Amino acid sequence: MTCCGGNLQTRNSDCVKSILRFITATAGSARRDLTTLTLVFGIAFFQFLGRFPLMEPDEGRYAEIPREMLERGDFVTPLLNYVKYFEKPPLHYWLNALSLSVFGENEFAARFPGTLCGLLTVLFTYHMGRKLFGRREGMLAALVLGSATGFLVQSRINFIDMTLTFCMTAALGCFLLASRPDEKRKWLYYYLFYIFAALAVLAKGLIGLVLPGAVIFLYLLICRRWRLLKEMRLLTGIPLFLAVAAPWFVLVSLRNPEFARFFFIHEHFERFLTKVHGRYQPFWFFIPILLLTMLPWSFFVPQALAKAWRERKAPSGENLIYLILWAGFIFLFFSKSNSKLIPYILPVFPALALLVGRLFCTILDGEELPARVTMVLATILCIVGLGAMVYPHVATRPDLSPVGGIVAGGIFLAEGVLAFVAVYYRDGQRLFLTLFAGGLLLAVVGPHFFYERISQRRASSKELCLLVRKVAGPDTVVASFGYEQGLPFYAQRRVIVVGGIGELEFGSKQGDQSAWFMDVDRFVPIWDSSRPVVALLRQGDLDTLMSKSKTQVRILGEDSRKLLITNR
Repeated sequence: MTCCGGNLQTRNSDCVKSILRFITATAGSARRDLTTLTLVFGIAFFQFLGRFPLMEPDEGRYAEIPREMLERGDFVTPLLNYVKYFEKPPLHYWLNALSLSVFGENEFAARFPGTLCGLLTVLFTYHMGRKLFGRREGMLAALVLGSATGFLVQSRINFIDMTLTFCMTAALGCFLLASRPDEKRKWLYYYLFYIFAALAVLAKGLIGLVLPGAVIFLYLLICRRWRLLKEMRLLTGIPLFLAVAAPWFVLVSLRNPEFARFFFIHEHFERFLTKVHGRYQPFWFFIPILLLTMLPWSFFVPQALAKAWRERKAPSGENLIYLILWAGFIFLFFSKSNSKLIPYILPVFPALALLVGRLFCTILDGEELPARVTMVLATILCIVGLGAMVYPHVATRPDLSPVGGIVAGGIFLAEGVLAFVAVYYRDGQRLFLTLFAGGLLLAVVGPHFFYERISQRRASSKELCLLVRKVAGPDTVVASFGYEQGLPFYAQRRVIVVGGIGELEFGSKQGDQSAWFMDVDRFVPIWDSSRPVVALLRQGDLDTLMSKSKTQVRILGEDSRKLLITNR
């Protein structure tokens, strides 16, 4: 791709045409495409990845568990603040431990594995689209997924769901590719299916098997392809699956008899069927979440699904049914669950991206552009753009600076205006390039303007935690009023938890942990003792402590969230 011409306007026009030719070409080198996608999205995914403190609570937790694994040399029993933590299997911890050992114990290393999984999901989506439908469909699907704002943002956060998303995407995708009658490497894709399904189980438990298994069963049932059971290599594939997934479950159960009941009953069945985790949301919760997180492409999802369903009897119809089942079943499964969090529906994104990418391919081939939907989207983008410009000036505590508001608002506004222009000229190429460029540009400039403000309010108290490591000696008692996930990671030591223990409740009951979990009344004698004590707490906790203690408080530091105090 080269941009040339006699003047700036000509060069810009030639550059746009060159990009469009590359994106919309029906043939081309897969290696070149993957290299280009890696370079383009590598910048958006990895830039400034380690610039900001770990966000509470997930990022601190999923950095500390692998740090403790490395410190203890034990990769079987996960510990959080040095007590047993069995809420999730270990794959993400293992990847993070490897990253920490390579890059050091820092934010970049903690986020690297999840971000890499996000990028790999984009690349595998391209591979699926190319194999199933053609080169152009794969390219457009990858561009849709990589520029979906919520997908890219969540790829840059250290939590398990993006690791699960890649493993589940690879498992479901490999099965679909293997099931094609003309596939020459069926054996490879089937065995990869078993491996990635096992890795999905190691990433987040039984849903790594239940969700792909349900999608495949429904696919076999609806399409009447039961003959695939004979070619799935069940006799060798199931042992391969067990060889990858089972060893850790066996080892952790042998070392920790209490594991099985907590992990399989409490963390799976009770989480899905009850409100025990306090994460209940209404059934329709994920509808607006999908609309926002897959913006701007989410507006075309209904039409893409409807088009795929209408063409279910076409030569590629079975592939379309599979993608519909993939997205639909997982979406409904988590909608029915009594425990809902925003990242749960990430595994539906690749299937929807493939369907939306295919929809735009037909538009590029001359099918009528969805003018009404596009005009609604363009109107919303313009409104959001104007709102972003005004927001920093009217909000009490804005997460966006005035400059950031102008930049973000300008991108949204330009995207909306250009979308209106594309509708006016009925230009599908211009519309796709506008939406892709707008989403990618927001992802590129976002870390400069958004993350720093957000981290000031929602991140770990990094500087205070690092100060703990500096001032606390070996005999110093370090305490956290309410568990601060990032404190053990930054301080690199165990801390006493005063007050609410949250998700450490299970671990606090394994063995005698009374010296490490206590209420304020039990902590006061320690504070008043001759031992040096350092505590991280909020202003309200400080007032409570001062009302009960006779020892003078010295403030070592404070930020917008918390204070660091000592009794010396």
